[in-house]
Amino acid sequence: MISYPHIDPVIVKIGPFSLRWYGLMYILGFVSSYVLVLYQVKRKTLKIERSQIDDLLFALILGLIIGARLGYVLFYNIGFYIQNPLEIFQVWHGGMSFHGGLIGTLIAGFIVVKRQGFDFFKIADLIIPTCPVGIGLGRIGNFINGELFGKPSTLPWAMVFPQGGQIPRHPSQLYEAFFEGLLLFVTLWLYKDRKKRDGDVFALFLMLYGLFRIFCEFFRAPDLQVGYIMGILTMGQLLSFLMILTGVFVKWYIASRRPLIQ
Repeated sequence: MISYPHIDPVIVKIGPFSLRWYGLMYILGFVSSYVLVLYQVKRKTLKIERSQIDDLLFALILGLIIGARLGYVLFYNIGFYIQNPLEIFQVWHGGMSFHGGLIGTLIAGFIVVKRQGFDFFKIADLIIPTCPVGIGLGRIGNFINGELFGKPSTLPWAMVFPQGGQIPRHPSQLYEAFFEGLLLFVTLWLYKDRKKRDGDVFALFLMLYGLFRIFCEFFRAPDLQVGYIMGILTMGQLLSFLMILTGVFVKWYIASRRPLIQ
């Protein structure tokens, strides 16, 4: 068993303001995505203005935050929020959903991209390879917070989390940081220059993230208020399975409707 590194979730606190590691990870994720998108635009000499990228990423951030919060409300704790509707706006109490955030960014991105007159799949392939950086950093933030820990384990690297009782558990946040973050980023970043059609990278992201998330959730403790669906699946696995199906559909659609890149 490895000792859990007790890291104060709050980096610095000044009066009512506090900077937390989890919030810093969000910021670093957004900044990394922005820098990597600009790098691709410059390298590929794409005809898109800096101001258009700024507007798009601002919309994506807004869609992510709103979608992640509403996704958690709808997918993970709808009964509680029906009884306590004002809690929906109190995001500092925790509760964000990746799948809700994905839906929010897709809606916001689709609206902005169409208004700007660009092809949705071309721009999606530009943004998507940068997303795993933020996802991986977010999982590290979960680890520092000691939340979303894994199931009991006897493996040598199991840890006793402050909120998980005295039972050694899988550090599942780190599993997710590796698979959904590092591995997914490397795969998409290498694939983006080898794709055959616009939309291929987007479709691959949906399928691979869904696959990695389902795998990692076998080691992660389910949300207490949800438990298992049909006795075997977590909510995260169910949503990720739907994500894989969406990726397969997108792949079929672009293969049958989109021209090959010359």
